[in-house]
Amino acid sequence: MSTHAQRERLLLADLLETVGPNAPTLCAGWRSRDLAAHVVVRERRSDAAAGIVFKPLAARLERVQAEFAGKPYEELIQLIRTGPPRLSPYALKQVDEAANTVEFFVHTEDVRRAQPEWSPRTLDPVFADALWSRLERTARLLGRKAPVGLVLRRPDGRTAVARRGTPVVTVTGEPGELTLFAFGRQDAATVELDGGEDALAKLQKGTLGI
Repeated sequence: MSTHAQRERLLLADLLETVGPNAPTLCAGWRSRDLAAHVVVRERRSDAAAGIVFKPLAARLERVQAEFAGKPYEELIQLIRTGPPRLSPYALKQVDEAANTVEFFVHTEDVRRAQPEWSPRTLDPVFADALWSRLERTARLLGRKAPVGLVLRRPDGRTAVARRGTPVVTVTGEPGELTLFAFGRQDAATVELDGGEDALAKLQKGTLGI
């Protein structure tokens, strides 16, 4: 039985293959080739991938990622599709599910929603709940830089506080849309915002995500 992460991995690989190496993405400055290289480096080059969160290593990450982006595009797609090497922590099913479910979902939408005439993707309730569960645990981290108080709310009323403070903006949407919003894809997420004009203006200029 496939996991959420495995399913999203294959969806991402298939989508990247379909759009080709030079398609736009929602990641500023990245084409589809760059995004594919990022995914591969993250799983296969932990020495460089640390630069994603540890800024002193960011230059090394950029250098290694550029090297991978120079590889044949078909090779990058195959590396994504087959997954990490056997000795990688990501090769463990539990680690893969915990670390990659949201990663692959967000990056799949980074590609999908940057294409013309994209259409909303309907998520099955089990997967939606899995995204929500992870969002509940990481909301404070993702919202730590928000310039206002921030509450994420599902249509059924369940909420997660991303940042305490006033004024407050409440963002309402399905779990997948809230996940994209919290990961800094505010302009691409289908959500409703509720708050004062000043608070909404501040949030629009603010930074969310890792």
